[in-house]
Amino acid sequence: MEMNPSLKKPRESVDLSNSSELTQSAFPDEVLEKVLSLVQSHKDRNSASLVCKDWYNAERWTRTKLFIGNCYSVTPEIVARRFPKIKSVTLKGKPRFSDFNLVPENWGADIQAWLDVFAKVYPFLEELRLKRMAVSDESLEFLAKSFLGFKALSLLSCDGFSTDGISSVAAHCKNLTELDIQENGMDDICGSWLSCFPDDFTSLEVLNFACMNTEISKDALERLVGRCKSLRVLKVNKNVTLPQLQRLLVRAPQLMELGTGCFLPDQLTSRQYAELESAFSNCKHLHSLSGFWEANRRYLPSLYAACARLTFLNLSYEAIRSGEFSKLLAHCPNLRRLWVLDTVKDKGLEAVGTSCPLLEELRVFPADPFEEDMDHGVTESGFVAVSAGCPKLQYVLYFCRQMTNAAVATIVRNCPNFTHFRLCIMNPGQPDYLTNEPMDEAFGAVVKTCKKLQRLSVSGLLTDLTFEYIGKYAKNLETLSVAFAGSSDWGMQCVLDGCSKLRKLEIRDSPFGNAALLSGMGKYESMRCLWMSACRVTMNGCRILAQERPRLNVEVIKDEHSDDYADKLYVYRSVAGPRKDAPPFVVTL
Repeated sequence: MEMNPSLKKPRESVDLSNSSELTQSAFPDEVLEKVLSLVQSHKDRNSASLVCKDWYNAERWTRTKLFIGNCYSVTPEIVARRFPKIKSVTLKGKPRFSDFNLVPENWGADIQAWLDVFAKVYPFLEELRLKRMAVSDESLEFLAKSFLGFKALSLLSCDGFSTDGISSVAAHCKNLTELDIQENGMDDICGSWLSCFPDDFTSLEVLNFACMNTEISKDALERLVGRCKSLRVLKVNKNVTLPQLQRLLVRAPQLMELGTGCFLPDQLTSRQYAELESAFSNCKHLHSLSGFWEANRRYLPSLYAACARLTFLNLSYEAIRSGEFSKLLAHCPNLRRLWVLDTVKDKGLEAVGTSCPLLEELRVFPADPFEEDMDHGVTESGFVAVSAGCPKLQYVLYFCRQMTNAAVATIVRNCPNFTHFRLCIMNPGQPDYLTNEPMDEAFGAVVKTCKKLQRLSVSGLLTDLTFEYIGKYAKNLETLSVAFAGSSDWGMQCVLDGCSKLRKLEIRDSPFGNAALLSGMGKYESMRCLWMSACRVTMNGCRILAQERPRLNVEVIKDEHSDDYADKLYVYRSVAGPRKDAPPFVVTL
């Protein structure tokens, strides 16, 4: 459940001590609490808490799930005072640009302070889902020993821990149903952590260790999978071979999501291949497939029997070529989500348009983002082909090296229901390669046509006109990411003035300065955060913002070579005030 980042009380301008100023609920407390306990929507619960004092209290006592989009927007002590019955917490830490190495190490977002408070007030905590947080082995051991009924741990893009910490969780969390370790900067010390699960442990439903690199105990994994009859998600790392995968599938035919290991050549005899094919065929509930490290086309046909039921196919770990990719897709008519590398080329994307009419999400990643050869990767023609055959497309992340205004206009005309449109032209400042014009009309077509658009990433050669279009037409936009784009401060001002629902604005390597920054002074308190790096914002501009808006945390990550300019600026709303764990290179204004 999403936390009101400002932790507003009902009717924020009203003094709660004067109950005569508040509308009282017409429902008895028992009825109101019963009704609110059935409300699951983040936004609906937040809105309900603002109706009146009775609703505020009822929502407070019935909330069991909490989502905090910025760990510094509030303190764990404030959370504990507000919500006494929390069982599930989702917590995000570092800014998203930490994924691109733009946030220095030891920036912060340590989970331990939160665990210390949770152990005292929420000993019944069952779920913890962390993203971009700093997590130590000691914190994982503390977690495992402090919450006796703990059930679910998810770590996404976290760092600071090793397999020793995971061993503590395996050994002490007797009721664990979910262990999901994704894309973390962790130390793989050894693979013996799987042996730490007790011999009588049977509750696991989700196990994902695809990001780990070390060898694991194959026998321990097979025993664990065989014991956990409710296991529905299993994603293994690339050290699991095809014969081992076959044995796992035999033990867990009930799987709904599978992440395979290596598909190396010459692993299987003819008999073993037949057994693998049979194992996939017997997985009647499988709807998601990923993995396929070092995939060999000789073995991909073993998947065909399971493909008709697939709704999600993730091939982003391996450079599959267009030929075998097209053959595989011919067996996947029900795909809703597809992730691939650009090695499939335009020909492969043409097969997507032909074979996947129900597709709703497409992500095309670069196999080599530093390769400048235009003969590699995908172009606008592949994107157009997908849009022509997949009219239900709503979410796209597309990395390419060339694009045209006309192509993007055609794409959104074919698919007007985009909610997420993230186009990354990898050569900064790249114009329409046919006309040499800026890409303004491309993104103008996106925001004019796609009325439901919530997230937009822009790239290529862009002038202020693009941002004028965004401010005028993107009325439902919540997240905007900008890189190497814009002409002047006017562009950013248009966005801040026109996008009333904007919650996150991320800008890097763009010519926006103090006038642009300060034009949003009245906007930032209603947003989750603003990130600006390698722009033209000065320290003085940042100080003015901090002075005029004291409820904002204005942080500058200083470059030792720059005294006047704010190299990296991070602005976010907080009821906790300036954070107390800022490292020396973070200046809080």
